[in-house]
Amino acid sequence: MSSTKSKLRPAIALVIIAIIVVAGGVYYYNMNQQQPPPKPRVPKILQMACDLDVTTWDPSGSYSTEVMEMANMYEPLIWANPPGSSEPIKPALATSWEVSPDGLNWTFHLRSGVKFHDGTPLNAEAVKYSINRTKSMGLGAAFLWSYVNSVDVVDNLTVRLNLAYAAPITRIVSAEYAGWIFSPKSAANGTAWFEQGHDAGSGPFMLESYKPRDEIVLTRFQDYWGGWNDTQFDKIDIHFVSDPVEERQMLESGDADIACTVPIESVPILNQTNGLIIYRSPSFFNYVGYMNTAKAPLNNVLVRQAISYAIPYQDLINVAQKGMATQAVGPVPKGLWPNQPGLPQYTHNLTKAKELLTEAGYPNGLSLVLTFAQENAAEQLFAPMIKSELAKIGVTVDVRGIPWVEQWAMAKQDPQKAQDIFLIEWWPSMQDGYDELSGMFHSESSVNFNLNYWYNSTFDNLIDTAFATETTNPTQSAKMYFDAQKMLIDNAVALYLYDFDALFNFHTYIQGFVSNPYYPSVIFFYQLYTLSSQTTSSAIQPTSIALLSTARQIETSLATQAVSRSFVWSL
Repeated sequence: MSSTKSKLRPAIALVIIAIIVVAGGVYYYNMNQQQPPPKPRVPKILQMACDLDVTTWDPSGSYSTEVMEMANMYEPLIWANPPGSSEPIKPALATSWEVSPDGLNWTFHLRSGVKFHDGTPLNAEAVKYSINRTKSMGLGAAFLWSYVNSVDVVDNLTVRLNLAYAAPITRIVSAEYAGWIFSPKSAANGTAWFEQGHDAGSGPFMLESYKPRDEIVLTRFQDYWGGWNDTQFDKIDIHFVSDPVEERQMLESGDADIACTVPIESVPILNQTNGLIIYRSPSFFNYVGYMNTAKAPLNNVLVRQAISYAIPYQDLINVAQKGMATQAVGPVPKGLWPNQPGLPQYTHNLTKAKELLTEAGYPNGLSLVLTFAQENAAEQLFAPMIKSELAKIGVTVDVRGIPWVEQWAMAKQDPQKAQDIFLIEWWPSMQDGYDELSGMFHSESSVNFNLNYWYNSTFDNLIDTAFATETTNPTQSAKMYFDAQKMLIDNAVALYLYDFDALFNFHTYIQGFVSNPYYPSVIFFYQLYTLSSQTTSSAIQPTSIALLSTARQIETSLATQAVSRSFVWSL
């Protein structure tokens, strides 16, 4: 065989020479021609299944479940850091700020080089326009700006907020509602323009398309001031899925990279599934049942108290949250200021409930209409339980599951025609329980979110004064907040059901997620990235370590506030 090989070598050599010559000719020819364009980069698209609907695209009026998208399209002056961080807040559109000794004047220095999605540059006039528009429209969480008397443009990149009194302004400007800054160029368009599916933010993503109750597509804003790298996503494709079972199926099949809501009983199973991870984070989510105090029979405080005693709180937690919740003490979740020890709490006591109904003049019972958002998996589970338990004291409940937007519309009509009990999932728009107290119970000139229709000037004065003195007289503020919360509980204005943990359902190849209880229903897509074959472990290690550290800081901090159970099921 060796001799055969030696005989072939000359022939092989000639062939190789010929190939080199030909190849050389071709190479020379190509060098004198235009090179073929490189293959286009394949966009990275994050697929998400979610049950959160949109009530408005107007940044001034947004106060509901579209917060996920809004927080990725818009930015505030500053962000609130997760509990346990070295600093409570961090820069966003403002890079630095200072406050006058009396706490009445806050000066913010804006980030240079920022563009809105329409190309308009960020400046002090844009900040002034955004705050004034939101405040004047008076929708959603606009009440947060009521403490700002005026906004001054100091120079192109400096703005000063002048307060009526020393309110905790950093909590306001970092709020996930009402705090958004947007392009003044949108002024000529009005709310109708936003509702057609447009945005005017400066955030990392833009609203590309919107099909109501079907699909939302966000696309990256190439001129985002934070810059981009190839591991980040180009588009976020959010599919509206009202059935948690279908969300789970999409997650398991790979049709969804992230699912907002899966059946609660699936959580332990999914967490043991290779390639999936369920993050469990302390949150300031809670469930409340508005009670219609404007019409009989719930205009009678004894009836409301009876209903409150008839609720099987722990059963609701066990069934709807698989134990991952605690019974609420009033409307402000545990761990969020100004929730305080010593407040009264209703217990499950059917005997007491029946006695109160008889005392109220309803010994033979009564009938109520209860509505819940059909998209909400937990409410689907515990609404029938409320019906069943109230039947034991002679109260017949007509339970109706309807889309959230229809439920809200029903409640905002004439209170005499509205439902009797309205189940709602609430979360704070800022890192202060004044949001719950004001948003759900403060008197309103027109019905918005005080869907108890309970108006009490003494309560209004207590919480408004408490909020205004949080920084100057925290002891007095705490006392006034305590009295206000006790008033709500004693009067059984609403059903205070339970505070629950947030669950986030991911594929493990999605990295970068950090939960922030101050933005409890938001996933910041800009922070997310994917692991690719070109990405070395050494390149991602610093980021991964930082994320795990932040996660544990959150757990440690909230544990000291007696609300933490476990940050993540698997790290």
